[in-house]
Amino acid sequence: MPYLFGGLVIVNAITLGYYLFVQQPSSTQTVEAAKAEITQPLAFTNSAKYIPPVIGSKD
Repeated sequence: MPYLFGGLVIVNAITLGYYLFVQQPSSTQTVEAAKAEITQPLAFTNSAKYIPPVIGSKD
């Protein structure tokens, strides 16, 4: 039984190493659409002027 467990651990480590380091991930259509959406400029509003002053300040 320990040999079976050790063998499974080794197979798991080899499989993990293959998927992490050898195989390059391929981009799916969903990922490409998300990347295209992210590269568009985002609307930005500076909300710092709406932050109340620190308690104890005279502002």
